Amino acid sequence: MQSRIPTRRRTFRCSLSSFIMVVKIRLSRFGNRHQPFYNIVVAQARSARDSKPLEVIGTYSPIPKIPTGLSETEAKIAKPFKDIALDRSRTKYWLGVGAQPSEPVWRLLSLVGLVEPRLGKMRTKNTAEKAIQ
Repeated sequence: MQSRIPTRRRTFRCSLSSFIMVVKIRLSRFGNRHQPFYNIVVAQARSARDSKPLEVIGTYSPIPKIPTGLSETEAKIAKPFKDIALDRSRTKYWLGVGAQPSEPVWRLLSLVGLVEPRLGKMRTKNTAEKAIQ
């Protein structure tokens, strides 16, 4: 009589997270050394920083620029500005679909007025104890 050896059934487990595409709105760096220039892109969360994005929705230049076309006295008074160009309708669409902005992009979107500014970083237990003392 042959003894039966129990066989294992092969089961394939697929998690739901493998089917859900997490999308982030983040910065992708371009430009030369010491002259950064960023594209505001919508990309999958696990893709590399400079990989091909799903969509480019804006640009951000962190180097302050002096306004042009001003008289000499106005040019002396004028403050330099950082250039933010953003497609507001596409940004609203991606935020509505559930794209998660990164911290720097959240700050830029709050400057433009698309999201509420965050009140600050969350305090951990250690920092809360230090603040009390």
